[in-house]
Amino acid sequence: MTRCSTHVTRQTRGFTLLELLVVVAILGLLAAYVGPRYFSQLGRSEAGVAKAQIDAFVKALDQYRLDTGDFPSTEQGLGVLFRKPEGMERWNGPYLRKDAPTDPWGRAYQYRHPGTDGRDYDVISLGKDGTAGGEGDNADLSN
Repeated sequence: MTRCSTHVTRQTRGFTLLELLVVVAILGLLAAYVGPRYFSQLGRSEAGVAKAQIDAFVKALDQYRLDTGDFPSTEQGLGVLFRKPEGMERWNGPYLRKDAPTDPWGRAYQYRHPGTDGRDYDVISLGKDGTAGGEGDNADLSN
């Protein structure tokens, strides 16, 4: 009896350098296309958060005025919406659930009473760059 042995040889094949370079190039093109779109969405969402927070301040300030008869002074700032100021008997707060938050870029909102352009007050975020003026993500946001 003869024994037939079949010997199967496996040829192991890896990726060639050219194939790896093609994959890296495709990934680079995808990142170049998707990256800017992702980061522009991120900037829009930060501006949306700032607008929503400013709207909450506007509602709280209007309620404060109904209770006390006037808006807080610039010196008192937005802190009086959460903490009762000394000697303020008609204060019926807190008007915010927690102390005034910072804007999405980590800076305090600016408050001025009286406001500009005939408004009673201004609540302002200076945008991403933190300086007055600007466009796009750097634009100032206010009530």
